[in-house]
Amino acid sequence: MPIVRNVSRAVSQLLQSSGCGCGISVVPIRCIGVSPRQVASDASFHSVSFAESDHPRVLITGGLGQLGVGLAKLLRKRFGKNNVILSDIRKPADNVFYSGPFIYADILDYKNLREIVVNNRITWLFHYSALLSAVGEANVPLARAVNITGLHNVLDIAAEHNLRLFVPSTIGAFGPTSPRDPTPDLCIQRPRTIYGVSKVHAELMGEYYHYRYGLDFRCLRYPGIISADSQPGGGTTDYAVQIFHDAIKTGKFQCNLKPDTRLPMMYIDDCLKATLEVMEAPAEALTMRTYNISAMSFTPEELAQEVQKHVPELQVTYNVDKVRQAIADSWPMNFDDRNARRDWGWKHDYDLPELVSTMFSFLGSDSRIAQAN
Repeated sequence: MPIVRNVSRAVSQLLQSSGCGCGISVVPIRCIGVSPRQVASDASFHSVSFAESDHPRVLITGGLGQLGVGLAKLLRKRFGKNNVILSDIRKPADNVFYSGPFIYADILDYKNLREIVVNNRITWLFHYSALLSAVGEANVPLARAVNITGLHNVLDIAAEHNLRLFVPSTIGAFGPTSPRDPTPDLCIQRPRTIYGVSKVHAELMGEYYHYRYGLDFRCLRYPGIISADSQPGGGTTDYAVQIFHDAIKTGKFQCNLKPDTRLPMMYIDDCLKATLEVMEAPAEALTMRTYNISAMSFTPEELAQEVQKHVPELQVTYNVDKVRQAIADSWPMNFDDRNARRDWGWKHDYDLPELVSTMFSFLGSDSRIAQAN
Protein backbone atom coordinates (compact mmCIF):
# COMPACT_ATOMS: atom_id res chain seq x y z
CA MET A 1 0.00 0.00 0.00
CA PRO A 2 1.12 3.60 -0.51
CA ILE A 3 2.99 5.21 2.37
CA VAL A 4 1.50 8.32 3.92
CA ARG A 5 4.07 11.10 3.90
CA ASN A 6 4.58 13.52 6.73
CA VAL A 7 3.28 17.04 6.22
CA SER A 8 6.22 19.41 6.11
CA ARG A 9 7.25 21.16 9.31
CA ALA A 10 6.53 24.55 7.77
CA VAL A 11 2.95 23.66 6.91
CA SER A 12 2.48 22.04 10.32
CA GLN A 13 3.61 25.23 12.04
CA LEU A 14 1.26 27.26 9.88
CA LEU A 15 -1.68 25.05 10.79
CA GLN A 16 -0.90 25.28 14.47
CA SER A 17 -0.89 29.07 14.45
CA SER A 18 -3.63 29.84 11.93
CA GLY A 19 -7.38 30.02 11.84
CA CYS A 20 -9.58 30.14 8.80
CA GLY A 21 -12.30 32.65 8.07
CA CYS A 22 -15.21 30.26 7.50
CA GLY A 23 -15.87 29.25 11.11
CA ILE A 24 -13.50 26.27 10.98
CA SER A 25 -10.96 26.27 13.77
CA VAL A 26 -7.60 24.68 13.17
CA VAL A 27 -5.95 22.50 15.81
CA PRO A 28 -2.37 21.33 16.21
CA ILE A 29 -1.48 18.53 13.82
CA ARG A 30 0.29 15.34 14.74
CA CYS A 31 1.79 14.04 11.50
CA ILE A 32 2.53 10.35 11.63
CA GLY A 33 4.08 8.19 8.92
CA VAL A 34 3.25 4.48 8.69
CA SER A 35 5.61 1.76 7.57
CA PRO A 36 4.45 -0.81 4.99
CA ARG A 37 4.99 -3.61 7.53
CA GLN A 38 2.77 -1.89 10.09
CA VAL A 39 0.04 -1.31 7.51
CA ALA A 40 0.03 -4.91 6.39
CA SER A 41 0.04 -6.27 9.95
CA ASP A 42 -2.72 -4.04 11.26
CA ALA A 43 -4.89 -4.44 8.17
CA SER A 44 -4.98 -8.22 8.59
CA PHE A 45 -6.60 -7.85 12.00
CA HIS A 46 -8.90 -4.86 11.52
CA SER A 47 -10.16 -4.84 7.93
CA VAL A 48 -13.92 -5.22 7.57
CA SER A 49 -16.12 -5.30 4.49
CA PHE A 50 -19.64 -4.02 3.92
CA ALA A 51 -20.85 -7.57 3.26
CA GLU A 52 -20.18 -8.53 6.89
CA SER A 53 -22.92 -6.30 8.29
CA ASP A 54 -26.58 -5.61 7.58
CA HIS A 55 -25.98 -1.88 7.22
CA PRO A 56 -22.91 0.18 6.39
CA ARG A 57 -21.03 1.73 9.28
CA VAL A 58 -20.64 5.36 8.20
CA LEU A 59 -18.13 8.09 9.07
CA ILE A 60 -18.65 11.67 7.83
CA THR A 61 -15.61 13.96 8.04
CA GLY A 62 -16.06 17.74 8.09
CA GLY A 63 -19.59 16.99 9.18
CA LEU A 64 -20.50 20.38 10.64
CA GLY A 65 -20.49 22.11 7.26
CA GLN A 66 -23.49 22.83 5.06
CA LEU A 67 -24.10 19.24 3.98
CA GLY A 68 -22.79 17.00 6.76
CA VAL A 69 -25.56 17.41 9.32
CA GLY A 70 -28.29 16.95 6.72
CA LEU A 71 -26.55 13.90 5.29
CA ALA A 72 -26.19 12.37 8.76
CA LYS A 73 -29.92 12.84 9.36
CA LEU A 74 -30.79 11.16 6.06
CA LEU A 75 -28.40 8.25 6.57
CA ARG A 76 -29.53 7.67 10.16
CA LYS A 77 -33.12 7.32 9.00
CA ARG A 78 -32.01 4.72 6.48
CA PHE A 79 -29.32 2.79 8.34
CA GLY A 80 -30.02 3.46 12.02
CA LYS A 81 -28.89 6.24 14.34
CA ASN A 82 -25.87 4.45 15.78
CA ASN A 83 -24.50 3.38 12.39
CA VAL A 84 -23.67 6.94 11.30
CA ILE A 85 -20.86 8.88 13.03
CA LEU A 86 -20.57 12.61 12.41
CA SER A 87 -17.11 14.10 12.93
CA ASP A 88 -15.33 17.44 12.79
CA ILE A 89 -12.64 19.45 14.60
CA ARG A 90 -15.20 21.95 15.88
CA LYS A 91 -17.52 21.76 18.86
CA PRO A 92 -21.02 20.77 17.69
CA ALA A 93 -24.20 22.53 18.75
CA ASP A 94 -26.26 20.71 21.38
CA ASN A 95 -28.95 19.64 18.92
CA VAL A 96 -26.31 18.09 16.65
CA PHE A 97 -24.39 16.45 19.51
CA TYR A 98 -27.49 14.78 20.95
CA SER A 99 -28.97 13.75 17.59
CA GLY A 100 -26.52 10.86 17.12
CA PRO A 101 -22.89 9.75 17.49
CA PHE A 102 -20.34 12.55 17.18
CA ILE A 103 -16.55 12.23 17.39
CA TYR A 104 -13.55 14.53 17.08
CA ALA A 105 -11.62 13.64 13.92
CA ASP A 106 -8.70 15.56 12.44
CA ILE A 107 -8.05 14.35 8.90
CA LEU A 108 -4.41 15.47 9.14
CA ASP A 109 -3.83 13.15 12.10
CA TYR A 110 -3.42 9.91 10.20
CA LYS A 111 -3.08 7.65 13.22
CA ASN A 112 -6.17 9.02 14.96
CA LEU A 113 -8.27 8.80 11.81
CA ARG A 114 -7.15 5.24 11.24
CA GLU A 115 -8.04 4.31 14.82
CA ILE A 116 -11.53 5.76 14.36
CA VAL A 117 -12.07 3.66 11.23
CA VAL A 118 -10.77 0.49 12.92
CA ASN A 119 -12.42 0.89 16.32
CA ASN A 120 -15.82 1.77 14.86
CA ARG A 121 -15.66 -0.81 12.05
CA ILE A 122 -16.34 1.87 9.44
CA THR A 123 -17.31 0.63 5.96
CA TRP A 124 -18.49 3.87 4.25
CA LEU A 125 -16.64 7.18 4.50
CA PHE A 126 -18.00 10.54 3.29
CA HIS A 127 -15.12 12.99 3.12
CA TYR A 128 -16.44 16.57 3.37
CA SER A 129 -13.45 18.17 5.11
CA ALA A 130 -12.10 20.97 2.91
CA LEU A 131 -11.32 24.66 2.82
CA LEU A 132 -13.56 26.36 0.27
CA SER A 133 -12.51 28.80 -2.42
CA ALA A 134 -12.42 32.16 -0.62
CA VAL A 135 -10.62 30.85 2.47
CA GLY A 136 -8.29 28.75 0.36
CA GLU A 137 -7.17 31.71 -1.74
CA ALA A 138 -6.40 33.67 1.44
CA ASN A 139 -4.24 30.85 2.84
CA VAL A 140 -2.95 28.57 0.09
CA PRO A 141 -0.54 26.52 2.29
CA LEU A 142 -3.38 25.71 4.68
CA ALA A 143 -5.72 24.81 1.82
CA ARG A 144 -3.02 22.62 0.29
CA ALA A 145 -2.55 20.77 3.58
CA VAL A 146 -6.23 20.26 4.35
CA ASN A 147 -7.53 19.66 0.83
CA ILE A 148 -4.65 17.60 -0.54
CA THR A 149 -2.67 16.06 2.35
CA GLY A 150 -5.92 15.32 4.19
CA LEU A 151 -7.31 13.68 1.06
CA HIS A 152 -4.19 11.49 0.76
CA ASN A 153 -4.68 10.29 4.35
CA VAL A 154 -8.30 9.42 3.63
CA LEU A 155 -7.44 7.62 0.39
CA ASP A 156 -4.77 5.50 2.07
CA ILE A 157 -7.02 4.54 4.98
CA ALA A 158 -9.96 3.80 2.68
CA ALA A 159 -7.82 1.57 0.44
CA GLU A 160 -6.22 -0.19 3.42
CA HIS A 161 -9.55 -1.01 5.05
CA ASN A 162 -11.66 -1.69 1.97
CA LEU A 163 -14.00 1.27 2.48
CA ARG A 164 -16.51 2.69 0.07
CA LEU A 165 -15.35 6.31 -0.20
CA PHE A 166 -17.31 9.37 -1.31
CA VAL A 167 -15.53 12.67 -2.00
CA PRO A 168 -17.59 15.58 -3.36
CA SER A 169 -16.36 17.70 -6.21
CA THR A 170 -17.73 20.99 -7.52
CA ILE A 171 -18.48 23.26 -10.46
CA GLY A 172 -15.28 24.99 -9.34
CA ALA A 173 -13.31 22.05 -10.76
CA PHE A 174 -13.75 23.60 -14.20
CA GLY A 175 -12.05 26.68 -15.62
CA PRO A 176 -12.40 29.30 -18.36
CA THR A 177 -11.21 26.89 -21.07
CA SER A 178 -13.84 24.25 -20.21
CA PRO A 179 -16.98 24.02 -22.34
CA ARG A 180 -19.69 25.87 -20.42
CA ASP A 181 -23.05 25.16 -22.04
CA PRO A 182 -23.33 22.29 -21.43
CA THR A 183 -20.30 21.03 -19.48
CA PRO A 184 -19.83 17.26 -19.98
CA ASP A 185 -18.41 14.79 -17.47
CA LEU A 186 -15.15 14.51 -19.39
CA CYS A 187 -13.57 17.68 -20.76
CA ILE A 188 -10.73 20.15 -20.18
CA GLN A 189 -10.44 21.16 -16.52
CA ARG A 190 -8.14 24.04 -15.71
CA PRO A 191 -9.49 25.74 -12.56
CA ARG A 192 -7.80 28.87 -11.22
CA THR A 193 -8.41 28.50 -7.49
CA ILE A 194 -6.59 26.20 -5.07
CA TYR A 195 -9.99 24.77 -4.12
CA GLY A 196 -10.76 23.87 -7.73
CA VAL A 197 -7.26 22.49 -8.31
CA SER A 198 -7.53 20.32 -5.18
CA LYS A 199 -10.90 18.96 -6.36
CA VAL A 200 -9.50 17.98 -9.76
CA HIS A 201 -6.65 16.33 -7.85
CA ALA A 202 -9.21 14.44 -5.74
CA GLU A 203 -11.10 13.24 -8.81
CA LEU A 204 -7.93 11.95 -10.47
CA MET A 205 -6.43 10.40 -7.33
CA GLY A 206 -9.70 8.65 -6.52
CA GLU A 207 -9.88 7.20 -10.01
CA TYR A 208 -6.22 6.16 -9.80
CA TYR A 209 -6.75 4.40 -6.46
CA HIS A 210 -9.77 2.63 -7.95
CA TYR A 211 -7.80 1.20 -10.86
CA ARG A 212 -4.52 0.70 -8.97
CA TYR A 213 -5.78 -0.65 -5.62
CA GLY A 214 -9.44 -1.52 -6.23
CA LEU A 215 -10.75 1.31 -4.02
CA ASP A 216 -14.52 1.81 -4.35
CA PHE A 217 -14.26 5.57 -4.92
CA ARG A 218 -17.35 7.58 -5.86
CA CYS A 219 -17.60 11.30 -6.57
CA LEU A 220 -20.27 13.82 -7.62
CA ARG A 221 -19.65 17.30 -8.96
CA TYR A 222 -22.12 19.44 -7.04
CA PRO A 223 -23.63 22.58 -8.56
CA GLY A 224 -24.42 25.56 -6.32
CA ILE A 225 -26.32 24.17 -3.31
CA ILE A 226 -29.25 26.14 -1.87
CA SER A 227 -30.37 25.48 1.70
CA ALA A 228 -32.58 27.21 4.22
CA ASP A 229 -30.56 25.79 7.11
CA SER A 230 -27.34 27.69 6.46
CA GLN A 231 -26.51 31.36 6.21
CA PRO A 232 -24.88 32.68 3.03
CA GLY A 233 -21.13 32.98 3.50
CA GLY A 234 -20.12 35.29 0.68
CA GLY A 235 -19.50 32.63 -1.95
CA THR A 236 -20.14 33.09 -5.64
CA THR A 237 -23.46 31.23 -5.63
CA ASP A 238 -24.59 32.47 -2.20
CA TYR A 239 -26.66 35.25 -3.74
CA ALA A 240 -29.26 32.55 -4.40
CA VAL A 241 -29.68 32.09 -0.64
CA GLN A 242 -29.24 35.73 0.37
CA ILE A 243 -32.14 36.88 -1.79
CA PHE A 244 -34.64 34.92 0.33
CA HIS A 245 -33.39 36.37 3.62
CA ASP A 246 -33.39 39.91 2.24
CA ALA A 247 -36.81 39.53 0.64
CA ILE A 248 -38.34 38.60 3.97
CA LYS A 249 -36.39 40.94 6.26
CA THR A 250 -35.99 44.15 4.24
CA GLY A 251 -37.73 43.76 0.90
CA LYS A 252 -34.53 44.91 -0.82
CA PHE A 253 -31.82 42.77 -2.41
CA GLN A 254 -28.52 43.81 -4.00
CA CYS A 255 -26.97 41.14 -6.21
CA ASN A 256 -23.19 40.99 -6.75
CA LEU A 257 -23.45 39.15 -10.09
CA LYS A 258 -24.75 40.39 -13.43
CA PRO A 259 -28.46 39.70 -13.97
CA ASP A 260 -27.80 37.32 -16.88
CA THR A 261 -25.15 35.15 -15.13
CA ARG A 262 -26.37 31.59 -15.57
CA LEU A 263 -25.10 28.90 -13.17
CA PRO A 264 -26.24 25.36 -12.30
CA MET A 265 -28.03 25.13 -8.95
CA MET A 266 -29.64 22.49 -6.76
CA TYR A 267 -31.79 22.36 -3.64
CA ILE A 268 -30.06 20.61 -0.76
CA ASP A 269 -32.56 17.75 -0.53
CA ASP A 270 -31.78 16.77 -4.13
CA CYS A 271 -28.06 16.99 -3.38
CA LEU A 272 -28.32 14.67 -0.39
CA LYS A 273 -30.57 12.27 -2.28
CA ALA A 274 -28.08 12.06 -5.16
CA THR A 275 -25.22 11.42 -2.73
CA LEU A 276 -27.02 8.49 -1.11
CA GLU A 277 -28.17 7.10 -4.45
CA VAL A 278 -24.71 7.03 -6.00
CA MET A 279 -23.31 5.34 -2.88
CA GLU A 280 -26.02 2.67 -3.00
CA ALA A 281 -25.68 2.09 -6.76
CA PRO A 282 -24.26 -1.32 -7.75
CA ALA A 283 -20.59 -1.01 -8.64
CA GLU A 284 -21.17 -2.72 -11.98
CA ALA A 285 -23.66 0.02 -12.97
CA LEU A 286 -21.06 2.78 -12.71
CA THR A 287 -19.24 3.56 -15.94
CA MET A 288 -17.14 6.31 -14.32
CA ARG A 289 -16.02 7.37 -10.87
CA THR A 290 -16.95 11.08 -11.05
CA TYR A 291 -20.34 12.29 -12.29
CA ASN A 292 -21.93 15.65 -12.94
CA ILE A 293 -25.33 16.07 -11.32
CA SER A 294 -27.76 18.83 -12.15
CA ALA A 295 -31.26 19.98 -11.31
CA MET A 296 -31.71 23.48 -12.77
CA SER A 297 -29.77 26.43 -14.12
CA PHE A 298 -30.96 30.01 -13.68
CA THR A 299 -29.78 33.61 -13.67
CA PRO A 300 -30.15 36.16 -10.85
CA GLU A 301 -32.83 37.88 -12.91
CA GLU A 302 -34.83 34.67 -13.36
CA LEU A 303 -34.56 33.88 -9.65
CA ALA A 304 -35.64 37.40 -8.69
CA GLN A 305 -38.71 37.16 -10.94
CA GLU A 306 -39.74 33.90 -9.28
CA VAL A 307 -39.15 35.33 -5.79
CA GLN A 308 -41.25 38.39 -6.67
CA LYS A 309 -44.22 36.09 -7.27
CA HIS A 310 -44.13 35.54 -3.49
CA VAL A 311 -42.85 38.99 -2.45
CA PRO A 312 -44.09 41.41 -5.16
CA GLU A 313 -42.66 44.45 -3.40
CA LEU A 314 -39.07 43.08 -3.52
CA GLN A 315 -36.66 45.65 -4.98
CA VAL A 316 -33.65 44.16 -6.78
CA THR A 317 -30.50 46.09 -7.71
CA TYR A 318 -27.13 44.97 -9.06
CA ASN A 319 -23.67 45.93 -7.79
CA VAL A 320 -21.30 43.56 -9.58
CA ASP A 321 -18.30 42.21 -7.67
CA LYS A 322 -15.54 41.81 -10.26
CA VAL A 323 -13.84 38.93 -8.45
CA ARG A 324 -17.00 36.86 -8.04
CA GLN A 325 -18.15 37.69 -11.54
CA ALA A 326 -14.84 36.49 -12.99
CA ILE A 327 -15.19 33.23 -11.07
CA ALA A 328 -18.79 32.77 -12.22
CA ASP A 329 -17.82 33.47 -15.82
CA SER A 330 -15.28 30.62 -15.67
CA TRP A 331 -17.80 28.11 -14.31
CA PRO A 332 -20.31 25.94 -16.20
CA MET A 333 -23.62 27.48 -17.21
CA ASN A 334 -25.27 24.07 -17.47
CA PHE A 335 -24.16 20.62 -16.34
CA ASP A 336 -24.59 17.67 -18.69
CA ASP A 337 -25.59 14.88 -16.29
CA ARG A 338 -26.92 12.32 -18.77
CA ASN A 339 -24.45 9.69 -17.58
CA ALA A 340 -25.72 9.89 -14.00
CA ARG A 341 -29.33 9.66 -15.18
CA ARG A 342 -28.49 6.66 -17.37
CA ASP A 343 -26.15 4.71 -15.08
CA TRP A 344 -27.82 4.93 -11.69
CA GLY A 345 -31.17 6.57 -12.35
CA TRP A 346 -30.50 10.09 -11.08
CA LYS A 347 -33.59 12.30 -11.21
CA HIS A 348 -34.06 15.63 -9.43
CA ASP A 349 -37.25 16.64 -7.62
CA TYR A 350 -36.88 20.43 -7.38
CA ASP A 351 -37.11 22.89 -10.27
CA LEU A 352 -37.00 26.67 -9.81
CA PRO A 353 -40.67 27.19 -8.78
CA GLU A 354 -40.51 24.29 -6.29
CA LEU A 355 -37.21 25.58 -4.94
CA VAL A 356 -38.57 29.07 -4.28
CA SER A 357 -41.78 27.80 -2.69
CA THR A 358 -39.84 25.43 -0.44
CA MET A 359 -37.38 28.11 0.67
CA PHE A 360 -40.21 30.44 1.65
CA SER A 361 -41.98 27.66 3.52
CA PHE A 362 -38.85 27.30 5.69
CA LEU A 363 -37.90 30.96 5.99
CA GLY A 364 -41.31 32.58 5.93
CA SER A 365 -41.75 33.08 9.67
CA ASP A 366 -39.86 35.43 11.97
CA SER A 367 -38.99 32.56 14.31
CA ARG A 368 -37.38 30.62 11.47
CA ILE A 369 -35.26 33.61 10.43
CA ALA A 370 -34.18 34.15 14.03
CA GLN A 371 -33.21 30.51 14.34
CA ALA A 372 -31.20 30.66 11.11
CA ASN A 373 -29.35 33.76 12.31
